[in-house]
Amino acid sequence: MRLHPSLLVLLLIAVTSLALSAQEAPSPDASPVSTAPDTTARENNPVTTLKVNVNLVSLYFTVHDKRGALIPNLTKDDCSIVEDKEPQKIKNFNAETDLPLTLGIMLDTSGSQQNVLPMEQQTGSAFVKRILRSKDEAFLVSFDVQVSLLQDFTSNPRLIERGMDEAQINVGGGGGGVPGIGQGPVPVQGAPKGTLLYDAVYEASNDKMRTETGRKAFILLTDGEDQGSTHKITDAIEAAQKANAIIYVLLIADRGFYSGYGYGLSLGYTGASAMKKMADETGGRMIDVGNNGKKMEAAFQQIEDELRTQYLASYTPTNNKLDGSYRKLDVSCKGDGLKVQTRKGYYAIGSTEDSQGQ
Repeated sequence: MRLHPSLLVLLLIAVTSLALSAQEAPSPDASPVSTAPDTTARENNPVTTLKVNVNLVSLYFTVHDKRGALIPNLTKDDCSIVEDKEPQKIKNFNAETDLPLTLGIMLDTSGSQQNVLPMEQQTGSAFVKRILRSKDEAFLVSFDVQVSLLQDFTSNPRLIERGMDEAQINVGGGGGGVPGIGQGPVPVQGAPKGTLLYDAVYEASNDKMRTETGRKAFILLTDGEDQGSTHKITDAIEAAQKANAIIYVLLIADRGFYSGYGYGLSLGYTGASAMKKMADETGGRMIDVGNNGKKMEAAFQQIEDELRTQYLASYTPTNNKLDGSYRKLDVSCKGDGLKVQTRKGYYAIGSTEDSQGQ
């Protein structure tokens, strides 16, 4: 049968169209063709994320009556906060007994502590066993002619105890290595130096405490004498304040050591006033225990009680400039002879400078 010429043309067109469609159809192994909208313009012009810094000051503090007993049941209406002589409005106020706690145990292993180190090791280990819970953390640093990390952050009191047991008196030799807690000892230049106490607090504040959140406290076991630090006491205090860490000092002075060098106890060391300043400025306390084991046990118990009987108050300061300036604080609570124990001030640092703020 012969087809009409016009029908033959139509048939050829249909066959050609089918062949072209078959060539354009993707094979099962071909890469999928994206039907998503073009995002080139969006990638070249990224969306800006709005970041807001909220300047909220948080204060941990304890309150004692005139006999020294802790006061545990105050409310927001009982207390007031003044910043640079300007009253502040308290936004949040809570009694905190169970918040996670970060502890930095600082052990003086210089020559003057030779006779009292075993007492510090035993009593300090017992304290950590009592106070450290599963959600808490602690680290251990020794300081003498160098600053050494004996145990990094842990929730296991046995590891702190082991670090305590391994601590040794070091009166010379210096130290090499990269400066900074956790990266080796702080190097000393020239002749061996004595007791790098201020360097230890400064380094531990910046390298360990500043990036932590929540309640933070240092416990220094020392006679308070600093010899050879590259940082001053004001640097150490400022670093601790910026880390929002409280400093407790157990002042441990070995009477035998100082009398052996011909000094009277009152003249043999001058660390007490420096340690009191360091503790007071950060909201802690200095407790003089001498070389008496019972006094040391009692001091550790006082610190434990205070850390478990704290208030947390927060406010947005009327001065909202994040200019790095130091702001003086005065916290008071109503009651007969009540005494508030808290830091004396803070640095107005924004979150871009300090991830933890104040």
